[in-house]
Amino acid sequence: MTIRILPAIGDPDAARAVSSLLHQLPDAEPATAVADSAALLHALAGAAAQGAAGAAAAGAPPAAGQPSAVEALPEVVLVHERIGPTPALELIREVALRFPAVGVVLITTDAGPALFSAAMDAGARGIVGMPLGYDELVARVQAAAQWSAGVRVHLGGSPEAAPGPAGTLVTVTGAKGGVGTTVTAVQLALAARAAGRSVALVDLDLQSGDVASYLDVQFRRSVVDLAGIQDISVRVLQDAVHDHHTGLGLLLAPEEGERGEEVDDRAARQIIGALRSRYEVVLVDCGSQMQSANAAAVELADLALLVTTPDVVAVRAAKRQVRLWDRLQIRKAEDTTTVVNRLTRNTEIQPPLVAKATGTQVARTHVPAAFKELQPCVDAGRMQDLDNRSTVKQALCALAGELGLVDSPSVRQGRGSHRARPTLTGRKRKAITPGAAPGSGGVPGQASGSVPGAGPGPGPRFGVRRGSAAAAGPGPFDPSGPYEEG
Repeated sequence: MTIRILPAIGDPDAARAVSSLLHQLPDAEPATAVADSAALLHALAGAAAQGAAGAAAAGAPPAAGQPSAVEALPEVVLVHERIGPTPALELIREVALRFPAVGVVLITTDAGPALFSAAMDAGARGIVGMPLGYDELVARVQAAAQWSAGVRVHLGGSPEAAPGPAGTLVTVTGAKGGVGTTVTAVQLALAARAAGRSVALVDLDLQSGDVASYLDVQFRRSVVDLAGIQDISVRVLQDAVHDHHTGLGLLLAPEEGERGEEVDDRAARQIIGALRSRYEVVLVDCGSQMQSANAAAVELADLALLVTTPDVVAVRAAKRQVRLWDRLQIRKAEDTTTVVNRLTRNTEIQPPLVAKATGTQVARTHVPAAFKELQPCVDAGRMQDLDNRSTVKQALCALAGELGLVDSPSVRQGRGSHRARPTLTGRKRKAITPGAAPGSGGVPGQASGSVPGAGPGPGPRFGVRRGSAAAAGPGPFDPSGPYEEG
């Protein structure tokens, strides 16, 4: 965000000192200092008139004139205590009344409580003491600029401000660490982007987020930079979001994990609202540890995904997570979709048992266990380079279609068409000819379910499948039996 600053300083020595410091401020655009109160008011009125005239010349309706005039004004005005002929406090009051979207900062040698209170009553947004210090000046100017940006949004003065939340919010949470939460979030985001949608990928795993590592990104801004801003304008958001070459907008976790505590639930709600107003899809990697920020994201989500692997430890962790959300009134179990990752044919715990244990809906699309396909991209930190023939990528693209993030009808078929659904082994399924037993080659006239030489009546070709109801007895992971912990 570029901060336009107009100093109003009558003392030449003070004007030079202020100008020197202002040129050191990051993203600052200081104007030439004006010498008196009349020149300041004239400069502000001229900027407003010029903005209104520009809107009229462009053929804008009368209602749009005021927003353009507001946008033409500087964000911050610095008023020196020795400005004249109008006294400084009266000048601040005049500026606040005539130009309410401008943040005014008073420069004074007396920064005591009495003057501070009088300046606030007049409409100032801060006080800077003399002699000037760089850190104090930066803090006051940035605070006034953020306040000014927020006021302009509420006044309708920002043409870039979107009307409100519109994008789909999807959160991806792990039952425990290491179940594939970040890979799932990244691949879903890439699939939605490949479908032509504008996508923001947010890393709210604030202490140990790895989105930057998976996408080979080094960016100095993070979600923490938006935490202290009261009103997030589009320009502020653009400065914090990294535009990845894949087309994703990335809002990353801080490199210093301890700074994650600066992002509370209020900040998370505000950040997510700003992103939803600009992107069609907002995907949030919430990690596996619940904090106030990612809890707020799960509560706001249109789709809340819970990723687990088909093993006892992970399923128990998923059940604990769902119960935690229910106790804290974050989200109900029936409103949560569980994604089973690393599923194989020989896995004892199958998706129906996961659904029964957690009380959640289980996605029809399951992700196969194929780490060898992922390992080169994971080690290189370039998950975007995963081969399109990868069974993992195909499954996650199918999951994106099932969730409505991809509009392709062939992807959305899910389990409705076995030809469209990737198998656990990556091999294509062969359609079964009516009237033929599986594997019989479709011999005409043979009764369905009967096998030559196997005796009369229907029966499985290869005997009883392990773990089925016809086995010797219920096993420890029998889907029909009760699920108990411990």
